[in-house]
Amino acid sequence: MNIHWIDLLVFVIYMIAMLGVGFFFLNKNKSTDDYYVGGRSMSSWHVGLSVVATDVGGGFSIGLGGLGFTMGLSGSWMLFTGLLGAWLAAVILIPRLSELPQFKQLFTFPQIFSIFYDKKTALLAGIISAIGYAGFTSSQLLAGAKLASSTFTGLNLQNALIIMGVIAVVYTVMGGLKAVIYTDTIQWALLLSGLVFIGLPLGYIEVGGYSEIKRILPNEFLSLGNITWQDLVNWGVTIIPIWFVGMTLYQRIYACKSKKEAQKAWYIAGAFEWPVMAFMGVLLGMFARVGAEAGMFAYMGYESAEGMDAETGLPMLLRTILPAGLMGLMMSAYFSAVLSTADSCLMASSGNLVTDIIGYKNPDQKKFLRLSQLMTLVIGALALLLASVMQSVLELMLYSYAFMVSGLFVPVLGGLFTRKPNPNAAFWSMLLGGGTTISLILLVEELPLGLDANIFGISISLITFLILNQVKSK
Repeated sequence: MNIHWIDLLVFVIYMIAMLGVGFFFLNKNKSTDDYYVGGRSMSSWHVGLSVVATDVGGGFSIGLGGLGFTMGLSGSWMLFTGLLGAWLAAVILIPRLSELPQFKQLFTFPQIFSIFYDKKTALLAGIISAIGYAGFTSSQLLAGAKLASSTFTGLNLQNALIIMGVIAVVYTVMGGLKAVIYTDTIQWALLLSGLVFIGLPLGYIEVGGYSEIKRILPNEFLSLGNITWQDLVNWGVTIIPIWFVGMTLYQRIYACKSKKEAQKAWYIAGAFEWPVMAFMGVLLGMFARVGAEAGMFAYMGYESAEGMDAETGLPMLLRTILPAGLMGLMMSAYFSAVLSTADSCLMASSGNLVTDIIGYKNPDQKKFLRLSQLMTLVIGALALLLASVMQSVLELMLYSYAFMVSGLFVPVLGGLFTRKPNPNAAFWSMLLGGGTTISLILLVEELPLGLDANIFGISISLITFLILNQVKSK
């Protein structure tokens, strides 16, 4: 099925609108406060919806749909850990951060390591975070391009990648965090309305309604208990720590008007993650499974769900059932999901590079702002280049992200809740915790009890921190 001209028109209008938001904020950014933390004046609803768009965004269309396809309603528990992480951060992290005397001068996540520990530890945290987020930007762009090109046959992978990459980089470079937050709000609203008013009702009707769903799917697909304790533990250990070490999240805490606004934003984000986005994602995946088993995708070579990649089920369903015009809206929603994560990761990596690694300090705000925009452009161009010519590097990039989570979580908690923590304890817990996770991912095919490598990495990080911190105190 080739792209209809109406779909292309809808998509082009959407992309122009995103660029328009970036251009609108281009001359409104007068300082690095404006560029990196939105002038510290953002409202809770804008920030909360931006957090949802960033956290759920890029993986939403693929990951949750795949879980619904393979396990049914119980896949929604994955985002329940997102709700827990958001609300724990609102109760524990945000009040502690806002008490820091330097809070109003902070731009990045690694800067708190300078406060809690020393410059060497902060530099390591900045390097880990910058690599992780640069790689994550690249992986989001490529994942989105693959998703779009598999859904819309008239769009090849390279063209999809170039379109998405250029748009995301340009409006992020121009507009900074304000552009990112406002476009995230638009993108999230588009994704939500597209799924609520187009994807869910049409999918439900086309697969034959509840009677067909119940007839075709195994009973456990309609239960919330079709899940193992290992799934819950792995999801919890992988997702909850992100709320305490994610540079994109710290930037949004700094961007809020006050502590109360930040906490409200995090409560909003958690509530939308689960149950709203969680159940919509798995329901669409379930509809795709029903369609696959009923032979709906036979024209693409799949007589049933056997042999199908679970994560391609949802795009195949939408490609099959949506008429011209509505396909363009859903195409825009797909791009929204990916862009809302890619732009935030790009801002995070840029902030890490300029503030934490280069350590640029200049009272001339215009020069600081131009350097920030230049570094955002450079990182964006590199991320796009990596995604287009070195696709195998994406696994390494995602390993960097695992390294970031398992290495940084314990030192953050140590800094927040330990009196005069030892910088060496933080430094080595980062290296050994992150190194353990990466080593296990690369070298061990199956871990004990089916547990995730992050669990072992965080455990080593915790043990290292406790031992070295105790040695210092004695």
